[in-house]
Amino acid sequence: MAFETILLWVAVLLFVSVISSKISDKFSVPVLLLFLAIGMLAGSESIGRIYFDNAHIARSLGIVALIFIIFSGGLDTNWKDSKSVVFPGILLSTIGVLLTAIITGFLAVYILKFSFFEAMLLGSIVSSTDAAAVFAVLRSRRISLKKPLMPLLELESASNDPMAIFLTLGFISLLTVKGAGLVSLVPRFVLDMGMGALTGVLMAGAIVFIVKRLSLDYEGLYPVITISLVLFTYVISVFLKGNGILAVYLAGLGLGHAEFPNKKFILKFHDGLAWISQIAMFVTLGLLVFPSHLVPLIGAGLLITLFLMVIARPVSVFLCLLPFKLSFPKKLMIAWVGLRGSVPIILATFPFTAGLPQADVYFNIVFFVVVTSVFIQGTSIPIVSKLLKLDAPLVEKKSYPIEFEKVESIDADLNDLIVPYNSEAIGKTIRELNVPEKCLIMLISRNEKFVIPAGATVIQGGDVLLVLANAEDFSALQKILAA
Repeated sequence: MAFETILLWVAVLLFVSVISSKISDKFSVPVLLLFLAIGMLAGSESIGRIYFDNAHIARSLGIVALIFIIFSGGLDTNWKDSKSVVFPGILLSTIGVLLTAIITGFLAVYILKFSFFEAMLLGSIVSSTDAAAVFAVLRSRRISLKKPLMPLLELESASNDPMAIFLTLGFISLLTVKGAGLVSLVPRFVLDMGMGALTGVLMAGAIVFIVKRLSLDYEGLYPVITISLVLFTYVISVFLKGNGILAVYLAGLGLGHAEFPNKKFILKFHDGLAWISQIAMFVTLGLLVFPSHLVPLIGAGLLITLFLMVIARPVSVFLCLLPFKLSFPKKLMIAWVGLRGSVPIILATFPFTAGLPQADVYFNIVFFVVVTSVFIQGTSIPIVSKLLKLDAPLVEKKSYPIEFEKVESIDADLNDLIVPYNSEAIGKTIRELNVPEKCLIMLISRNEKFVIPAGATVIQGGDVLLVLANAEDFSALQKILAA
């Protein structure tokens, strides 16, 4: 294939993938399914006729993509909301993943006639969840979930991949190394998670220190330096026998929690990079699958998917959340949104590179499980949330033509404040409000238009004030408007 033809295909696949996100929003179809479908349509058994069966390349591309997707997930995690659910989140992302793998594995012994270790490997591959698909579906329907479901699901999905990766690599080693037993996984787990966590925490501090101290002449170079530091984090952790994905997630979490120059620019860049990574990964994995190979495994794949949705995931969720005061409907909702996502399909390429004899069976079963899970659970989430009375209106932060980047030297932040329709401030000018001295009203959003405020500007009910102030002064202005 000529180089220009390859570039043409790359351009077409990227363009179609981005446009398909609009279809996802309109029809509430998880965008993951569309990306995979695009890859399959471009494959050798469909209209694109692109032949691709190199699992090694797919695995390598998947790992690189996963590094930046997980790092971006760490950056976007709202620690203020997540810290209240950190303990149930950690239990779900570790013990929950283990229980899901074990329960699913026992079914695979009977359905697929696998050996114990082979079945546990399959269970491990499909054990992690992808809440990003859940949030995309909810956002397309303009709904959210009541607290603490959103931060709990966000924390679980962002942090459960390391456990799934550990279990997958662990059972692959048990299948390929003679004389290896389950007991050998215990010290390996301690080293894997311990060194991964240590590397992630240390690198998070190092990245923040470097970005703060590194005064670059060109703003565009800051994302470049963070890319290199993210790759450093992964590689250092792997060299030290740690979990590189856990290290990358913790580095992203630490960086997202800190204040440093060009933070918004860096976050936006990594969000875009994560989207490119997802498109490249899903389309590649879609190319790797041959639809004709899925047909003989439809029965087994459907049984495993249903078992995973209605037994394995719910049992693991309810057991992990026993110590916590969450209502039955909330636990049921958490159990239902356990969609399988990108990580299981990437992990399904690992048996190929390990030379396991049934590698193609693993990949095709996992691919079918992921597609079916996303289709059934993903499209039904809005309905289930309403039936359980756990849906809430989606609150989106209003976009303003003014940006403010908080730095340590400024004790202030930019927040919006709605003027209640029964406020005593209505009809008064800004100079009559006794606004705190260090509180600055930057902009007023009124009837979908922006008003530049002045002392003589009259306040109206429903105005949204964009206010620059510290927490104390902002609270004082809030009380004035609420009077």
